[in-house]
Amino acid sequence: MATVELTSTNFSETVETSDVILIDFWAEWCGPCKRFGPVFESASEKHPGITFAKLDTEANQDIAGALEITSIPTLMVVKGGMLLYREAGALNAAQLEGLISEVEKVDIEKLKAEAAAGAESN
Repeated sequence: MATVELTSTNFSETVETSDVILIDFWAEWCGPCKRFGPVFESASEKHPGITFAKLDTEANQDIAGALEITSIPTLMVVKGGMLLYREAGALNAAQLEGLISEVEKVDIEKLKAEAAAGAESN
């Protein structure tokens, strides 16, 4: 599956309708972003059941600002509407595959139940 280009027009809908989405925040002038791009694209081809999306922080400063993206590349992973991972810095292929493997293991319904129980006890 090719990566999806996120913009202010499709950002919310794409995130909300994806079971699992990995978002690469990048910019054309960013050297580490250019090195991470092919790694991200290759992973997208290996995992067709996951949405891989890229957001150009220069063209979409409103979204980058709202999400407080201060360093790029930044990778965010959302599963079932819950943010599971957010980290700046480029990953190599093995690190990205390891992250995807861990995300796939997450029982999101259990995590949501635990979060709701924790909120009720506070």
